[in-house]
Amino acid sequence: MGEAEREGVRYVAATVNTAPPPAGRRLEAVTTGSGERICGAAFIFACGPWLSKLFPDLLGDRIFATRQEVLYFGPPAGDLRFASPAMPAWIDFGEEMYGIPDIAARGFKIALDRHGPPFDPDTGDRAAGQTFDAVRAYLARRFPALRDAPLVAAEVCQYENSCNGDFLIDHHPELENVWLVGGGSGHGFKHGPALGEYVARLVAEGGTIDERFQLATKEKVQQRTVY
Repeated sequence: MGEAEREGVRYVAATVNTAPPPAGRRLEAVTTGSGERICGAAFIFACGPWLSKLFPDLLGDRIFATRQEVLYFGPPAGDLRFASPAMPAWIDFGEEMYGIPDIAARGFKIALDRHGPPFDPDTGDRAAGQTFDAVRAYLARRFPALRDAPLVAAEVCQYENSCNGDFLIDHHPELENVWLVGGGSGHGFKHGPALGEYVARLVAEGGTIDERFQLATKEKVQQRTVY
């Protein structure tokens, strides 16, 4: 962020509660929660699970936000088998489970690799525990040394998938200077640098949007599994 600001970017930490329709086919400004108007020639809405809440009529039934628990267990003291580089990141497609090694002594990360229930990022319950029994049973089978490992941290995140799992990158169909970028599932942040360059090039230089990213390919029935 510091580098972007040095290049002339003005960073504002604020909420935008809605994207009001303009009188014509262009959006002239958005209003923040504090009442500030931010004007621009083009607007890119890349809001993760909040994207469908900003555009409910268009995306409310095309972007599916789901509740995803992540659990962290403490390996036995001095046991480095579950830390990097001895332990890689891994995924078990058959049992729909994935994990990441203990990094920076935060704990052995493990979670179900399947869509959770529908989730509202503003009001949803973020107290983890719904998947604990299933994850603990899996640990006992596949990582016996962690059978009795203590739970040291837990968090509730969210996926926000499109019907086919591909990103949404397209113009708003009624607002010619508005771009919609979402459908990142749990991977949007990981793809951030390349995705940012791709979107910036489209906005600044134009070009054809890859068909898989177009709004027209986003149906109202979720068809894709997590992987």
